[in-house]
Amino acid sequence: MIIGVPKEIKNNENRVAITPAGVEALKKAGHVVLVEPSAGAGSGFENIEYLEKGADLSYSASEVWAKSEMIMKVKEPLPEEYGYFRSGLILFTYLHLAPEAGLTKALVDSGVTAVGYETIQLEDGSLPLLIPMSEVAGRMAVQIGAQLLEKPHGGKGILLGGVPGVRPAEVVIVGGGIVGTNAAKIALGMGAQVTVLDSKASRLRELDDIFGGRLITIMSDSYHIEQAVRKADLLIGAVLIPGARAPKLVKEYMVKQMAEGSVIVDVAIDQGGSIETIDRITTHANPTYVKHGVIHYAVANMPGAVARTSALALTNVTMPYALLIANLGIVKASVQNASLFRGINVAAGHVTNLAVAESLGYEFADGVEVLKN
Repeated sequence: MIIGVPKEIKNNENRVAITPAGVEALKKAGHVVLVEPSAGAGSGFENIEYLEKGADLSYSASEVWAKSEMIMKVKEPLPEEYGYFRSGLILFTYLHLAPEAGLTKALVDSGVTAVGYETIQLEDGSLPLLIPMSEVAGRMAVQIGAQLLEKPHGGKGILLGGVPGVRPAEVVIVGGGIVGTNAAKIALGMGAQVTVLDSKASRLRELDDIFGGRLITIMSDSYHIEQAVRKADLLIGAVLIPGARAPKLVKEYMVKQMAEGSVIVDVAIDQGGSIETIDRITTHANPTYVKHGVIHYAVANMPGAVARTSALALTNVTMPYALLIANLGIVKASVQNASLFRGINVAAGHVTNLAVAESLGYEFADGVEVLKN
């Protein structure tokens, strides 16, 4: 199979879908890898490193897209890339289609088979290709929030961990999954007072055990969310429903009760956001805006800021699936691997992910039937 790796064009997206080590693995399996020049530069990988591992450098993005049977990216295609779509092409990337009506329509209309990293799901419900980026984003959320709380950035002028004799910051995390757990780990490590809300009592018990009772765990409902948000210096949205839009759990009236200079970081923004006052996606170039006196951070590709770490972590988990698709083709690979099958969002002009179909008003198509035809 010919696998193409175009350079990411999203604002300040410095990650790359395949590292030189990934090229080597694909080449050893007998495949061709086309890489757009400088695709890996933002992650610290030079063209020569790809060439040494057997990649072919193409002249342009259009050439990579046109010649490839499977395109591997990091972030969802932008409108200027929709023209590259064609029937029979396999697109393997983060998609987050639930809030992306335009992209979904372009994929459906073109006949692309689109596999979303974020919806490949194991039998236990875990999301192996989303986990490493959730770990990165969760950890980043706290260090970003800590910086935004500083006065020069418009924050309250408080140190996250405080000092002896001065209380630490109140960090409230809505969602106790991978993002929330990693955010709690960093916040506790920095000395903050941490509260995690989750709708599952079993998960709260696990977090209590993991952190030895050092954080506060509270059942997530509108009453308790309001109480926690009101006192938060740093609020982190960490809610995920695979494939679907994130629910707006933190309402605008709750945000209005937060003190001026408080900070919100919504890691769920690429699924629409879980904070009602997050009404726009921001970029690394212009990451924040202020609403009701509260600083809002809503960058959809947070891990792109730590591209080297993120690219290495991402390749670790994507390559087994990329090899499976390349070796067997998408039909046989998805029949053999149920987790990969769950990752197919669009195929042959149909939406094959139920959560995406329900979010955007498409008729859901059974992936098994679509692939058979």
